[in-house]
Amino acid sequence: MTETEFTGRTVLITGGSRGMGEQMAHAFAARGANVVVASRKLDACEAVAEKLNVEHGVRALPVGFNASSWEDCDSLIERSYAEFGSVDVLINNAGMSPHYPSLADVTPELFDKVIGVNLRGPFRLAAVIGTRMAEGNGGSIINIGSIEAIRPSPTALPYAAAKGGLHILTEGFAQAFGPTVRVNTIQAGPFLTDIAQGWTAGLRQEMEQHVALGRCADAHEIVGAALYFASAASSFTTGALLRVDGGWK
Repeated sequence: MTETEFTGRTVLITGGSRGMGEQMAHAFAARGANVVVASRKLDACEAVAEKLNVEHGVRALPVGFNASSWEDCDSLIERSYAEFGSVDVLINNAGMSPHYPSLADVTPELFDKVIGVNLRGPFRLAAVIGTRMAEGNGGSIINIGSIEAIRPSPTALPYAAAKGGLHILTEGFAQAFGPTVRVNTIQAGPFLTDIAQGWTAGLRQEMEQHVALGRCADAHEIVGAALYFASAASSFTTGALLRVDGGWK
């Protein structure tokens, strides 16, 4: 991987306005990539896009969109291609896992929203962008998964089911779009992003006890895996799952 490998390439990051998404946006921009910053709140996307332009001198397109909306996904795709002509790297990072008092209290609205953001949106974006990549110069699709997909907890079952489905999509899309498009999953463990602000001290301590490294990750610690999957360093890797979970046990 070289410092100039991403110069002039376009990276689309959903959930790109904060947390791991923002850290990945800065990492790719620092290496010369143009970045599409897509998230639910347009003003937050605009703020990050401005930082990318000022700090790294790259073009950045802020787009407000709802990841669970088929129409919003299509609009995001069209705006990205209209602005940059291509998408070379797609990172499906947007996600949500709202709290619920009990499994019996999960409403149809909550269930559908969680599945929509974590699974339906990534499917639509990967299906359309992956097709365009395969018809063009190829590319890389990176899905941000979760340890919940293989170690589901009762407090996040709809989210865990969606992330399990995302793993399935990764392998299926890898077969559909090879040999020029690679599709991989980063399986994230507990990261100290905005969602962690809602954790109790006891919950964080419980999570840390599950991790061989004995701590939760900072948001920037996702960057190395994302750069690897997006670059030629992973040229013979597709349909793969990389655990970045601190050694969850």
